Amino acid sequence: MRLLFLLFFSLLPALVQAQPVMLSGNLSSAGSDTLGYLMTLWGDDFSRQSPGVNVQVQASGSSTAPTALTAGSVQLGAMSRPMQADERQAFEARYGYHPLAVPVAMDALVVVVNQRNPLTSIDPRQLDALFSVTRLCGANQVPERWGDLGLHQAEWQQRSIQRYGRNSASSTWGFFKQQALCQGDFRNDVAEFPGSAAVVQAVAGDPRSIGYASFGFHLSGVKLLPVITKRGEAVAPDPESIRSGRYPWARPLYLYVNKVPGKPLPPLLAAFLEQVLSSAGQQRVIEAGYLPLSETQMNLARASLR
Repeated sequence: MRLLFLLFFSLLPALVQAQPVMLSGNLSSAGSDTLGYLMTLWGDDFSRQSPGVNVQVQASGSSTAPTALTAGSVQLGAMSRPMQADERQAFEARYGYHPLAVPVAMDALVVVVNQRNPLTSIDPRQLDALFSVTRLCGANQVPERWGDLGLHQAEWQQRSIQRYGRNSASSTWGFFKQQALCQGDFRNDVAEFPGSAAVVQAVAGDPRSIGYASFGFHLSGVKLLPVITKRGEAVAPDPESIRSGRYPWARPLYLYVNKVPGKPLPPLLAAFLEQVLSSAGQQRVIEAGYLPLSETQMNLARASLR
């Protein structure tokens, strides 16, 4: 009997060490509408694995993430663009170091028209002339009817063009302004929506319309237009062209975190990001309609967390 007691107590430290760490607490995120659905999927998965964790997701636009992260009201800032210089400076002024940007998926800005629309591609200069008042990309004419874009069928030639897009809280709005409008100013008659899904749904219901959205939001009733590159090639947004860089408007999606340089992340935050960057987490990226990180990208992202 005494031998059994001695054996038990000799194994006790190993048994205690082998017990899994039970995570508990609140994990909160604010930011990108583009990442909102993915954050919900990841949060649900994480809560199932760790029932003591409550994951809260707010998806009001990327511009809300830096302020919330700097204020310390959230642990995760979801963004579909890099932080701007003034946003990073505000964070650094409070903490003394930069926030850490962790890439978690690949996305692209896409141009959508109603599936009945016979347009086969779009030139960036045409797109700028459609959506901006400044026309900084070089177009001379403002298209007002579909005939101005080369549709000479009787049904389309005199049909007016309705423009749909995102609101200014969205980084998709900012990315479109930067890439498609050459940093120009939007027309005031572009109907604005708080999310890409709403833009795509509006275009699906309006044969006259054209809009821009995130690649991840696919609905029946619309088609994605190939974009004419500087070489004159019409490149459709698909996994191959986005990952290779042939499609001109690809972008990473980020989770920003407050990581003290040289110190590990808090266990709850580290475990969540580990799940996001796992094969199961990246499978969720595919299910949501986006592109998973390459193995090299995942290794670099994981290394940044150490």
